[in-house]
Amino acid sequence: MDTMLEARLQTQQRNTQNTRETSLWSSGFGMKLETVTPFLGKYRPFVGRCCQTCTPKSWESLFHRSIMDLGFCNVILVKEENTRFRGWLVRRLCYFLWSLEQHIPPCRDAPQKIIENTGVQNVISGRVPAGAGEGQVPGLAKKEVQRILGHLQAPLCPFLLRLFSWALLRFLNCVFLNVQLHKGQMKMVHKAAQAGLPLVFLSTHKSLLDGILLPFVLFSQGLGVLRVAWDPRTCSPALRALLKKLGGLFLPPEANLTLDSSEGVLARAVVHAALAPLGLWTGALAVLRSLRSWGHSPRVCVRVHLAQPFSLQEYTINARSCWGSRQTLEQLLQPIVLGQCTVVPDTEKEQDWTPATGLLLALKEEDQLLVRRLSRHVLNASVTSSAVMSTAIMATLLLFKHQKGVFLSQLLGEFSWLTEETLLRGFDVGFSGQLRCLVQHTLSLLQAHVALLHVQQGDLLVVPRLGPGLTHLARLSAELLPAFLSEAVGACAVRGLLAGRVPPEGPWELQGIELLSQNELYRQILLLLHLLPQDLLLLQPCQSSYCYCQEVLDRLIQCGLLVAEETPGSRPACDTGRQRLSAKLLWKPSGDFTDSDSDDFEEAEGRYFRLSQQSRCPDFFLFLCRLLSPLLKAFAQAATFLHQGQLPDTELGYTEQLLQFLQANAQEEGFFECADPNLAISAIWTFRDLGVLQQTPSPAGPMLYLSPTFTSRENQEKLEQFIRQFICS
Repeated sequence: MDTMLEARLQTQQRNTQNTRETSLWSSGFGMKLETVTPFLGKYRPFVGRCCQTCTPKSWESLFHRSIMDLGFCNVILVKEENTRFRGWLVRRLCYFLWSLEQHIPPCRDAPQKIIENTGVQNVISGRVPAGAGEGQVPGLAKKEVQRILGHLQAPLCPFLLRLFSWALLRFLNCVFLNVQLHKGQMKMVHKAAQAGLPLVFLSTHKSLLDGILLPFVLFSQGLGVLRVAWDPRTCSPALRALLKKLGGLFLPPEANLTLDSSEGVLARAVVHAALAPLGLWTGALAVLRSLRSWGHSPRVCVRVHLAQPFSLQEYTINARSCWGSRQTLEQLLQPIVLGQCTVVPDTEKEQDWTPATGLLLALKEEDQLLVRRLSRHVLNASVTSSAVMSTAIMATLLLFKHQKGVFLSQLLGEFSWLTEETLLRGFDVGFSGQLRCLVQHTLSLLQAHVALLHVQQGDLLVVPRLGPGLTHLARLSAELLPAFLSEAVGACAVRGLLAGRVPPEGPWELQGIELLSQNELYRQILLLLHLLPQDLLLLQPCQSSYCYCQEVLDRLIQCGLLVAEETPGSRPACDTGRQRLSAKLLWKPSGDFTDSDSDDFEEAEGRYFRLSQQSRCPDFFLFLCRLLSPLLKAFAQAATFLHQGQLPDTELGYTEQLLQFLQANAQEEGFFECADPNLAISAIWTFRDLGVLQQTPSPAGPMLYLSPTFTSRENQEKLEQFIRQFICS
């Protein structure tokens, strides 16, 4: 759920507190008013498609090009036309009549289906070792199943559901101007629901109100009552009974016991059988406690994004065929960091940061891998289907292009430019309106982190505030990073390739003289890909690293940063007529990179590139490099901290040590964008995978200590130099 900035409506609702700020904006610049729209010509990017490699049937059957043009609807706008009745009284009672007409599907045979589930029957009959039903007569075991179900859920109460939906509809209309939902995305979900199989919704929470908004949106669109899970410890018995009638679910206490406990086997089996079609509703009580502040804030617009559904059965069949050889980050990168090897192994990186919960550990190793890779697909879909907000674009410009300040007249043009570049890369934006009004509203949202200075000739100077303000801008700018990630990786890789040839402070013309071979570029991109965390790269597990390398190179060429250079005696890159057909096939399945593919990369050895000498390229190149600078600088400072940190220590304790070091360093050097707890955690986890830090169990929890290889200061400096080659000052 993303907060939309409708500037045209917001500027009409300014309160008296903004009078002084508005006076600064009232003086015009003598420039033509420009309107920012989320369209490229007539078309708007349609985001959230599922993986074509792992789920090709879902990708094709649940999508039609016509749904891209369906536009948006306001799900909380209920009028007379949304009911079966007409008249003046209907117009006043339309919310109530609408709630009465909502369909609530009955589910009378659910307890019997759960009892007949294979997993539950195995426990009841004693076929599972240490099962809770072992040694019990079937009648008593069935009563135990019914007791667990009674704790888990209760029959829905249609009256309470309709009353709650009516009250929630009125509440949402008081809080939001509108709640937008793309009709095309909803049509894909409806088409998937027609198959008769349960739908599982995985939510990426971006707001505290998601817990009550998402179930309402799905219920209002005819998808039935969303079963949501609650923590029983946060609810009183009376509230728990009420929520059960509204579709709430409460896990029995014994379901959370350890896997080797015999008491929780039957409870876990019942929970597994009851939780296929569940969504998650967490933190809703905190939402209700925070509603008091909403009365003092202006109403905003929100948008709910729904990615394209896909068949889980189709995914499990196709995903296993994409598995290939993989190595740990320590095996791939540590020899290169220490200078013991120069060749990057032709294999993929195996890096898993998925929390090892009890339910996950209960699966087979192959199924655990399947779940972890499914989570990466879901993360990729959730990020790519989310609209980029104007605060992210503004924060990116102020942090990475104008940290020392920028005049408003210049900022207006660059805001429009970066919005268009975002749309060109297939990402949607969640705002529209007149450019000046939009920038004004965006800066008002960031007023705690930027300073507006009135200068001569009616212009404004926008300056980011030092300290925590830069840290906040860095967090906001991270939302825009996925749109430019390929180019940012490529630019940092080129910087690493030129680091040993040309001084970083050297002129752009001097850097443009250097020839960059395609093989060298591939190698540098691979090294950076292995270093960066997978949750940042958002690489789908079915995508090969070499495919991504080619994608990065193509992006650099398309945006004009790299130009092909024909070496003397070589065949021109555009000359395809002289190519001789080899005995082997010229086509291969997607992702099939075996030893035979090394010949294709050997052919690239004669291809060379140069940095473009266009006037806009130096600034754009620096901008792309700086997008990854907060993470890379945090990694480099974490390498510097290795000889100062107090080890062994717990992961939480060492994270606190590193964060204090980053904050102290930010005060000295001004790199406040690196002083982020998430970056500290990411650095520690990456160093653990790289073999810099090692982990051992202890009574107080897992303990981190420095590996023997990196106890020497020399190897620590090699690690820091390896990271800093990708950083552009």
